[in-house]
Amino acid sequence: MTSKSPGANASPPPGAPVPVPFTFRLLIGFVGIVISAMMAGLADRVGGLALTDIRGVLGLGHDEGSWLNTVYVTGELIAMPFSIWLSTVLSLRRFHMLMTGLFILISLVIPWITNFPALLVLRSLQGVSGGMLIPILMLSALRYFPLPIRLYGMSLYALTATFSPNLGFWMAGKWLDIICDWRLVYWQNLPMGLLSMALVFWGIPKTQPQPGRLRQTDWAGMVFGAIGLAMIAVGLEQGERLDWWHSDLICWLMGGGISMTLAFLICQWYHPLPFIRPQLLLEKRNLGVGFSVFVFLLMVMSSGSMLPAMHLTGIWGFRSLQNAPIGLLVGLPQPVLSLAVALLLYQKWADARIVMAAGIGLIAVACLLCTRITFSWIVDQLMLPQLLQSVGQAMAVVSLLFLTTSVVKPLEGPFVSGTINTLRAFGVIFGSTVVERAFVLREHFHSEMLVDRVGQMAGSIPLPVDKLAALTASTRYQAFVLANADTYLMLAVLALLLIPFVLYLDYIPAPDRNLPAPINTSNKG
Repeated sequence: MTSKSPGANASPPPGAPVPVPFTFRLLIGFVGIVISAMMAGLADRVGGLALTDIRGVLGLGHDEGSWLNTVYVTGELIAMPFSIWLSTVLSLRRFHMLMTGLFILISLVIPWITNFPALLVLRSLQGVSGGMLIPILMLSALRYFPLPIRLYGMSLYALTATFSPNLGFWMAGKWLDIICDWRLVYWQNLPMGLLSMALVFWGIPKTQPQPGRLRQTDWAGMVFGAIGLAMIAVGLEQGERLDWWHSDLICWLMGGGISMTLAFLICQWYHPLPFIRPQLLLEKRNLGVGFSVFVFLLMVMSSGSMLPAMHLTGIWGFRSLQNAPIGLLVGLPQPVLSLAVALLLYQKWADARIVMAAGIGLIAVACLLCTRITFSWIVDQLMLPQLLQSVGQAMAVVSLLFLTTSVVKPLEGPFVSGTINTLRAFGVIFGSTVVERAFVLREHFHSEMLVDRVGQMAGSIPLPVDKLAALTASTRYQAFVLANADTYLMLAVLALLLIPFVLYLDYIPAPDRNLPAPINTSNKG
């Protein structure tokens, strides 16, 4: 399907790739960009896991403390569509140095701030700067890696979705339960950020900034997009706490956010030099269908981190350090597995659609195994599902990146990078919200059923007060376990439903690894 618009034959987009020879020095600079993207992801994950301890230190209640995470993910989502445009205006290397420097400066200052409104402002600015760093990782892989090895660069981008979220358990436990210094939750960013800046400064070539782009900017679209995405993020993050549609605030946030985001997309459709190109999702099947699958795949992947941690914390009272093994089982193998999947997809006989479908199938099997979860399950019983999650996530995400980015032309790379990273940030928020809501609804259902049974027993068989109290407490735990099993089943079914859409994608043959490297035509400055 082809859709024409006034912007269809527009000038090259911001951030259009400039061919440069791929050298060891450039690879080192790219590693610096990878580290900064990991840093941003870990700041979100570790901050969320440590939220209870941080609330206690700062004397914040549950409602107040929840905003520390909300403002971070909101800032991150707002930044995603506009990161590539800013990296063009300032030049990629300058932009990366500025955003990384801002990120680590805020990380240094936050533990000393006691004023709550100031803390929210700093945390939101940290989210914005972190959200600016992640899209340029994909852009750099598309720009700097020649086609014969580009998938290896994309496999490193995949680590932001598979490695960082699962490493967060161990890091939060290390700072809070071993070293016992909550400030390290924020100060962990300092060495990573400084190392990233040094590597990027040395390895990424200089390019000229393009301040003239400011005159061509879709300022109305930027306002609509920033406000709309912010309202949606806050609505999703605070919805469960405020009881969703029973709250006027949530209704206004979601309704207004959707309206403003639609206005943003309309502006982008017709603007001659947009931040993203919605048309690409309709013109290219692998982008439209593939990115839609990605949003729901992120929801399914929460079964590898969110649900096991909920069980171990809710039933056994585990803290992050005790939950670390379930995260490390998924996260630690990812660098090797992602590169191995990339190598597999370079084989002429490999079909990325089959590899991706098989990966999603492994995740579905892991979820089905966990539908048998009981009160007595601890880390040992979760090991096999977690190992299946580890292999399945690497196969699914790397294959998806191959299937989607392979249909992207050089001038479309900046648009695709902004789009997929915006959907990635939205998918994480949306997925965790849906999973949490489904869990709460099933827990309430099972709790009502079990409590009703207990009430019938108490009416027919006289029970001492202490035994009745113990039985009531047991029903709450059983309702929790049953709700967890139901949520696993929901995600298993969703994973299986995604497979036909994966097979519907266009076949992409393995690229020829004998292609010559690009000629250096960059404008050094």
